[in-house]
Amino acid sequence: MPAAYALAHLHGRSPHPDIIEYLERIQATLDPFHGRFRIHGGELEVVEGEWPGSVVLIEFPGGMADAREWYASPAYQDILRLRTDHIEGVVVLVEGVDPGYDPLKRAEKLRSADPSGYAR
Repeated sequence: MPAAYALAHLHGRSPHPDIIEYLERIQATLDPFHGRFRIHGGELEVVEGEWPGSVVLIEFPGGMADAREWYASPAYQDILRLRTDHIEGVVVLVEGVDPGYDPLKRAEKLRSADPSGYAR
Protein backbone atom coordinates (compact mmCIF):
# COMPACT_ATOMS: atom_id res chain seq x y z
CA MET A 1 0.00 0.00 0.00
CA PRO A 2 1.44 3.37 -0.95
CA ALA A 3 1.85 6.19 1.52
CA ALA A 4 -0.47 9.18 1.34
CA TYR A 5 0.28 12.84 1.76
CA ALA A 6 -1.40 15.98 2.97
CA LEU A 7 -0.14 18.73 0.67
CA ALA A 8 -0.78 22.36 1.51
CA HIS A 9 -0.12 25.43 -0.62
CA LEU A 10 -0.30 28.25 1.91
CA HIS A 11 -0.23 31.98 1.29
CA GLY A 12 -1.50 35.20 2.77
CA ARG A 13 0.05 34.57 6.16
CA SER A 14 -0.64 37.02 8.91
CA PRO A 15 1.37 36.73 12.12
CA HIS A 16 -0.82 35.73 15.03
CA PRO A 17 -0.42 33.87 18.36
CA ASP A 18 -2.93 31.27 17.09
CA ILE A 19 -0.37 30.15 14.49
CA ILE A 20 2.17 29.45 17.23
CA GLU A 21 -0.42 27.46 19.16
CA TYR A 22 -1.31 25.51 16.00
CA LEU A 23 2.35 24.63 15.47
CA GLU A 24 2.71 23.59 19.10
CA ARG A 25 -0.30 21.26 18.90
CA ILE A 26 -0.29 19.76 15.39
CA GLN A 27 2.26 16.96 15.91
CA ALA A 28 0.12 15.46 18.68
CA THR A 29 -2.75 15.20 16.17
CA LEU A 30 -0.48 13.45 13.65
CA ASP A 31 1.11 10.92 16.02
CA PRO A 32 -1.84 8.47 16.20
CA PHE A 33 -1.73 8.24 12.39
CA HIS A 34 2.08 8.11 12.11
CA GLY A 35 2.02 11.40 10.21
CA ARG A 36 5.34 13.20 9.76
CA PHE A 37 6.28 16.49 8.19
CA ARG A 38 8.41 16.02 5.08
CA ILE A 39 8.30 19.65 3.91
CA HIS A 40 7.39 22.59 6.09
CA GLY A 41 7.95 25.92 4.40
CA GLY A 42 11.52 25.28 3.30
CA GLU A 43 13.34 27.05 0.51
CA LEU A 44 11.25 27.03 -2.64
CA GLU A 45 12.45 27.66 -6.19
CA VAL A 46 9.78 28.08 -8.85
CA VAL A 47 11.09 26.72 -12.16
CA GLU A 48 7.79 26.75 -14.10
CA GLY A 49 4.74 28.96 -13.65
CA GLU A 50 3.92 30.91 -10.50
CA TRP A 51 3.74 29.72 -6.92
CA PRO A 52 3.03 32.42 -4.38
CA GLY A 53 3.37 31.17 -0.84
CA SER A 54 4.87 28.13 0.79
CA VAL A 55 4.49 24.34 0.77
CA VAL A 56 3.77 21.88 3.55
CA LEU A 57 3.91 18.12 2.96
CA ILE A 58 2.92 15.59 5.62
CA GLU A 59 3.44 11.88 4.96
CA PHE A 60 1.11 9.13 6.20
CA PRO A 61 2.89 5.79 5.67
CA GLY A 62 -0.37 3.90 6.29
CA GLY A 63 -2.06 5.38 3.24
CA MET A 64 -5.15 7.41 2.42
CA ALA A 65 -7.29 5.98 5.20
CA ASP A 66 -4.88 7.37 7.80
CA ALA A 67 -4.67 10.74 6.05
CA ARG A 68 -8.47 11.03 5.93
CA GLU A 69 -8.88 9.90 9.53
CA TRP A 70 -6.27 12.42 10.71
CA TYR A 71 -7.90 15.33 8.90
CA ALA A 72 -11.36 14.40 10.22
CA SER A 73 -10.14 13.60 13.73
CA PRO A 74 -11.58 15.65 16.60
CA ALA A 75 -8.04 16.53 17.71
CA TYR A 76 -7.15 18.09 14.35
CA GLN A 77 -10.54 19.70 13.82
CA ASP A 78 -10.12 21.32 17.24
CA ILE A 79 -7.00 23.22 16.10
CA LEU A 80 -7.79 23.72 12.41
CA ARG A 81 -9.34 27.17 12.86
CA LEU A 82 -6.10 28.35 14.48
CA ARG A 83 -4.54 28.09 11.01
CA THR A 84 -7.46 28.80 8.70
CA ASP A 85 -8.41 32.02 10.51
CA HIS A 86 -4.97 33.48 9.69
CA ILE A 87 -3.50 31.70 6.65
CA GLU A 88 -5.16 31.21 3.27
CA GLY A 89 -4.44 28.17 1.21
CA VAL A 90 -5.42 24.91 -0.38
CA VAL A 91 -4.96 21.51 1.25
CA VAL A 92 -5.31 18.20 -0.58
CA LEU A 93 -4.89 14.60 0.47
CA VAL A 94 -3.16 12.57 -2.24
CA GLU A 95 -2.10 8.95 -2.59
CA GLY A 96 1.54 8.31 -3.36
CA VAL A 97 2.94 5.66 -5.66
CA ASP A 98 4.17 2.22 -4.72
CA PRO A 99 7.90 1.68 -4.28
CA GLY A 100 9.34 0.78 -7.65
CA TYR A 101 6.78 2.86 -9.55
CA ASP A 102 7.71 2.97 -13.23
CA PRO A 103 6.23 5.72 -15.41
CA LEU A 104 7.01 3.62 -18.50
CA LYS A 105 4.48 1.03 -17.33
CA ARG A 106 1.93 3.81 -16.83
CA ALA A 107 2.54 5.03 -20.38
CA GLU A 108 2.12 1.48 -21.73
CA LYS A 109 -1.16 1.10 -19.84
CA LEU A 110 -2.48 4.41 -21.18
CA ARG A 111 -1.43 3.56 -24.72
CA SER A 112 -3.11 0.13 -24.62
CA ALA A 113 -6.31 1.52 -23.05
CA ASP A 114 -6.88 4.04 -25.86
CA PRO A 115 -4.49 3.47 -28.77
CA SER A 116 -6.14 6.09 -31.00
CA GLY A 117 -5.80 8.81 -28.39
CA TYR A 118 -2.17 8.09 -27.58
CA ALA A 119 -0.88 6.79 -30.87
CA ARG A 120 2.58 7.85 -31.93
